[in-house]
Amino acid sequence: MGAENTAFAAHFSGKSYLKMLTGRGVNIANVTFSPACRNDWHIHCRGGQISLVTGGREYYRAWGEPAQELRPGDVVNIPPDVKHWHGAAPDSWFSHLAVEVPADGGATEWLEPVDG
Repeated sequence: MGAENTAFAAHFSGKSYLKMLTGRGVNIANVTFSPACRNDWHIHCRGGQISLVTGGREYYRAWGEPAQELRPGDVVNIPPDVKHWHGAAPDSWFSHLAVEVPADGGATEWLEPVDG
């Protein structure tokens, strides 16, 4: 599960945990959200992200679209520059492998908190 995600705590509405699995070539992290925790709207600039749901129930929402409920085994390919958020269901933990698609100048841009 990893250690409490203090480095990015300002961008999460509850407790999350982070364990970097690799940073060589492709950044892959195991990110775990406590029940009802979600992160702020954000954009993966240039490279995008692949989210592999490994546990619990997740909600994923891209800007302008309804939230999707995801379960273990579900995969979301998030194109570059798509504003979105991830979060755990109110009654469930949620874990995913967050795979950053490599790109020159790729970065995560954190935006505003999610309303409601």
